[in-house]
Amino acid sequence: MESAANGKKRIVFTGGGTAGHVTPNIALMEPLLSEGWDVHYIGSENGMEKGLVAAIPGVTYHGISTGKLRRYFSWQNFIDPFRVLKGYGQARKLIRTLRPDVIFSKGGFVSVPVVLGAGKVPVVAHESDFSPGLSNRIAARFTDKICVSFEDTLPHVPHGRGIFTGTPIRPALYEGSRERALAFTGLAGTKPVLLVMGGSLGAQKLNELLRAALPVLNETFDVIHLCGRGKNDCNCVACGYTQYEYIDQELPDLFALSDVVLSRAGANSVFELLALNKPSVLVPLTSSSTRGDQLLNANYFEKKGYAMVLHQDTATTESLVCAIHSVYENRAAYTKAMCEDTRSDGTDAILKIIKETACRA
Repeated sequence: MESAANGKKRIVFTGGGTAGHVTPNIALMEPLLSEGWDVHYIGSENGMEKGLVAAIPGVTYHGISTGKLRRYFSWQNFIDPFRVLKGYGQARKLIRTLRPDVIFSKGGFVSVPVVLGAGKVPVVAHESDFSPGLSNRIAARFTDKICVSFEDTLPHVPHGRGIFTGTPIRPALYEGSRERALAFTGLAGTKPVLLVMGGSLGAQKLNELLRAALPVLNETFDVIHLCGRGKNDCNCVACGYTQYEYIDQELPDLFALSDVVLSRAGANSVFELLALNKPSVLVPLTSSSTRGDQLLNANYFEKKGYAMVLHQDTATTESLVCAIHSVYENRAAYTKAMCEDTRSDGTDAILKIIKETACRA
């Protein structure tokens, strides 16, 4: 395949492993597609990004072999380097065939062979978390520009390549409807609404805390609980409580209905809450189960006055109830602080960098 016909610019997106490595790409794809760009995506052969991206009209999806970058012992660690090498070869061949003007990498283990296989094609990367992830650290020397969500991240990326942009936010998130949400959930709309989110895979500890606190919370709030696939509890039934394993198209409506949010502290989640000015209680994953990025994200947001942090290891039913009530009662102050943030949505800033980089190619 030669370069895009009729003067169209061609871009290759990459990133995957979790929804957090995919949804920001989707936020950038939509405006580029509307401007006539030829959009391609290189991801894993069977990863979650394939399902999220392949259905988007106008985007061509290419699957390659990938291997996960683990920080713990697993026999897969002896096999995955060969998968990465195979993926590197596949990505290199695809890039030579597609001849894109620019590559945009959102990180995740899927992106490493693509960035390493870019050759002379310029690469723009994006780091959502406060501290750069392993894949972006590996790929940093092969990127032309690294966009970051947190200004404090700049010292941790190669000098002269980092740009503080914020995080891309899907335009659909701003188009939520309270009325549609009430119709979808069946809630009466007479109480303030607590939205609970555990990330795309759910969060068992968060689910347990929420369900234990539900009798008390339901006295004040209607509760919408996104519990994660396979984590629905049929025994947990209450008036003013509704649970869903996974929500996609209806999420903007649920945001529009919610008054306070209980959430993990993944970077994309917290920046979506910031962009929508939603006061929140954040319960970050502990450093024992991750590299500690969620703790850093959450502490930054608490310091800025955007959220309250509740630590999973010490959280109780009582402390959870107190935290949610405190944030709700002080929601005006949290909303004011978030409204004053000038980089809550980095979509336009990142699109500008992509276009400038493509024009220099």
